[in-house]
Amino acid sequence: MRLQSYPTLSVVLSCTCPLMPASLAHLHTNNCSSIFAHHPMLIQTQINPTLKIPSFSRKPIQTHTLKDICLRGNLKEAFQSLPVSSNDHPDETYAPVLELCAQKKALSQGLQIHAHMIKSCSVSESVFLATKLVFMYGKCGSVRNAEKVFDQMGQRSIFTWNAMIGAYVSNGKPFEVLQTYKEMRVLGVSLDAYSFPSLLKASGLLKNLYLGAEIHGLAVKFGYDSTVCVVNSLVAMYAKCDDLFGARRLFGRIDQKDDVVSWNSIISAYSSNGRSMEALELFREMQKAGLDSNTYTVVACLQACEDYSFRKLGKEIHAAVLKSAQLLDAYVAGALVAMYVRCCKMSEAVRTFNKLEEKDKVAWNSVLTGFIQNGMCSEALHFFHDFQNAGEKPDQVTVISILVACGRLGYLLNGMELHAYAIKNGFDLDLQVGNTLIDMYAKCSCVNYMGYAFNRMPDKDLISWTTVIAGYAQSSYALKAFELFRELQLIDIDVDPMMIGSILLACSELACVPQVKEIHGYIMRRGLSDVVLRNMIVDVYGECGNIDYAVQTFESIQFKDVVSWTSMISAYVHNGLANEALELFHILNKTNIHPDSIALKSALSAASSLSALKYGKEIHGFIIRQNFCEGSIASSLVDMYSRCGMVENAHTIFKSIQSKDLVLWTSMINAYGMHGHGKVAIDLFNKMKENLTPDHVAFLSILYACSHSGLTAEGRQLFEIMKYEYQLEPWPEHYACLVDLLGRANCLEEAYEFVKSMQMAPTAEIWCALLRACQVHSNQELGEIAVQKLLELGSTNPGHYVLVSNVFAAKGRCKDAEKIRSRMKERGLKKSPGCSWIEVGNRIHTFMARDKSHPDCHHITKKLDQITEKVEKEGGYLAQTKFVLHNVEESEKVKMLYGHSERLAIAYGLLKTAEQTPIRVTKNLRVCGDCHTFCKLVSKLFGRELVVRDANRFHHFEDGVCSCGDFW
Repeated sequence: MRLQSYPTLSVVLSCTCPLMPASLAHLHTNNCSSIFAHHPMLIQTQINPTLKIPSFSRKPIQTHTLKDICLRGNLKEAFQSLPVSSNDHPDETYAPVLELCAQKKALSQGLQIHAHMIKSCSVSESVFLATKLVFMYGKCGSVRNAEKVFDQMGQRSIFTWNAMIGAYVSNGKPFEVLQTYKEMRVLGVSLDAYSFPSLLKASGLLKNLYLGAEIHGLAVKFGYDSTVCVVNSLVAMYAKCDDLFGARRLFGRIDQKDDVVSWNSIISAYSSNGRSMEALELFREMQKAGLDSNTYTVVACLQACEDYSFRKLGKEIHAAVLKSAQLLDAYVAGALVAMYVRCCKMSEAVRTFNKLEEKDKVAWNSVLTGFIQNGMCSEALHFFHDFQNAGEKPDQVTVISILVACGRLGYLLNGMELHAYAIKNGFDLDLQVGNTLIDMYAKCSCVNYMGYAFNRMPDKDLISWTTVIAGYAQSSYALKAFELFRELQLIDIDVDPMMIGSILLACSELACVPQVKEIHGYIMRRGLSDVVLRNMIVDVYGECGNIDYAVQTFESIQFKDVVSWTSMISAYVHNGLANEALELFHILNKTNIHPDSIALKSALSAASSLSALKYGKEIHGFIIRQNFCEGSIASSLVDMYSRCGMVENAHTIFKSIQSKDLVLWTSMINAYGMHGHGKVAIDLFNKMKENLTPDHVAFLSILYACSHSGLTAEGRQLFEIMKYEYQLEPWPEHYACLVDLLGRANCLEEAYEFVKSMQMAPTAEIWCALLRACQVHSNQELGEIAVQKLLELGSTNPGHYVLVSNVFAAKGRCKDAEKIRSRMKERGLKKSPGCSWIEVGNRIHTFMARDKSHPDCHHITKKLDQITEKVEKEGGYLAQTKFVLHNVEESEKVKMLYGHSERLAIAYGLLKTAEQTPIRVTKNLRVCGDCHTFCKLVSKLFGRELVVRDANRFHHFEDGVCSCGDFW
């Protein structure tokens, strides 16, 4: 805006008639005669008879000086009233206009006034006007212009120095205040009462108590320590420097506490230091002293209402504000919005915001930030649209809030739009904006743009490095995370526990124990080993398979929290030590620490892997008492009961949940498939599709159910539906499941053609499924192809080599079988020994093949001999030695079959459990054909239901029949 855009006036007519046109009202009086003399119409009117002039009120017309206009706050009128030349009284002319510009923060108009002053008079000669200019520039945020005026002054008064110090303080430049203060001391400039508030505020901003105490000493020396404004500033300084005791002591020394500003200072001191109750108690004292609150009091008290527990007090203050209309201004309204945000009352915050007559950007950002802080990210984006529709432009705070919302919601495209806006406006170079951009891209798993945002930042702090390293670690870019961590160690930034946590996550991804040990040592040396980090170390050692180090770290934690226990239980479960996990969970229940949902899911997983029904029921009882039976806990319960052979119980849990998510449906479908109820699983799958969209895991479960129930046609159809109707690209596991389904149905050629038509390279599991089917159906030609393909892949799964070895052994190719076993040894692979276990009483009893370690070994062996004798005599059982693939004598093969681990477990069950109760046995490997026949005969001749869970599925043996239909 240029000064010339306003009409410049010489003198305002004091005799102007109210009916005179506005255009004539501004004419210079010296020009009136010439205009009347030359205008033809006016000449004509002079000849006519005299006009009858109506009489007007003789009340004198009030004139307004420039000072009066400025006091009214009308900047435009003040500009119109400026004289062209003010050489006579420049101070009186310009001072009020400069003060008005400072009040309105009107920098553009202030610059025009400065230019006008330079043209009309010598600014440098007037210390008073130059001081006013420094003051105006400081208030308008133009410190550089203030410095230029200050530096060009030949003479300066104490008011000039105060104006310059005030400019620095109000623009957040405390170091410059300190330099100016030193210069004043060197030049011997005497401080006055108005010097101290700015100096003390700078000390508070720097949190420099030593400097503040020095200035306090000067105030005492010059006799200003009793001046109200100085005392108030001293209280605020001590509070900012975290010395509330000093602030309260100063306040207590005030004899007459009748100044509301003093009360505001001490209330603000406690409020800003998080001492909310003390702040509000002081407010009560102020009310008892009979002092009226002002807007600053209200704002300080609202700031003291820092969380949900203060919501009632906040509403009381709001009610008091509404009763006193003079207290409700923009600052108070903004503080009310912020208070409701902190108290998690977003509806009240929005209602208060909507009642604001003038909504500034601070108010908009307060509500926006409130939505984010209260986890209402979708609402934040809707509110942002209202923000834009109102014509507001986003600043750094706005951009940060919306980026957070985009990150949490996974809205990558919206986040990228904001990134482009930030680049266009230079916001992306801001430290906080840059950090938020990194976090947003990390949450959206967009590591390329995350790295770009990080590299573009001119300045990086610990948060920048921590966020980008965490982003790479969480996105499975562990090596990149380590690379940045090494780079960070070369610069002077201290590593904090959060950074270490991100690096430990990267270690977990790499499963690199030496790296974990190195980080563990680094933590110990740096003294960063708090409970949170130790819990993470336990978890990472567990993930990397080093259970001994996990146990040592767990035991070294003196004050264990629920996360400590949960991490150790999860580590046991992850490493197949379910017994130890359940024992530790039992110990946890004896402490005063209540298990959380993660601990409960880990314990249920341990019970599931052991088929420990009694333990599972105990955990279920605890869950019911704690009212945890929802969401993922319900899915874990369904899985536990199904793996313990109690599919009816699993279905009861399933039916009891009102809001079923996809995971729960999938768990129930998987349960039915595991127990051979394929058609029921398909019906449930179709019912699920009515309300939910199946994902890859849901389709894998239903294909698994079809495979174990011989539903070949249904399996083919479901595979096509997944691929073409739901546009889900099959995983290798889906292909392996369909190959297994076709192989079980003896559709081996179709299975092989299906494998060849795959768009991806077949995995070892796929060839293994085909090879197992070829072995069952004696298809040697396809079996050879599958063997070659499997060996070419160089699998690290010992089960694959065992299968190939068994295929060779079954064909009498003992040398080839021996070669495969030698290859396993060379690669450090070991076959998992057959193991079975049974839950009897309060213990899990484990048996290996031909085991002699059990305390009741003699009784178990005797009982097994009795059982074998009975099934041979009454059931016609004859050992099928073809299932023993070792090159030994026939009699030795029979002994090996008789000593299989599941038979020992069944014998122990018959020995120790009551009649008519089911015997539940779990085996880690697939049940062989001979043991399958043995179990059918035992269930018939002893009248007991046998529930055997092997590595593939459940077998329910009852009255000589198996639920699998001899199809497993």
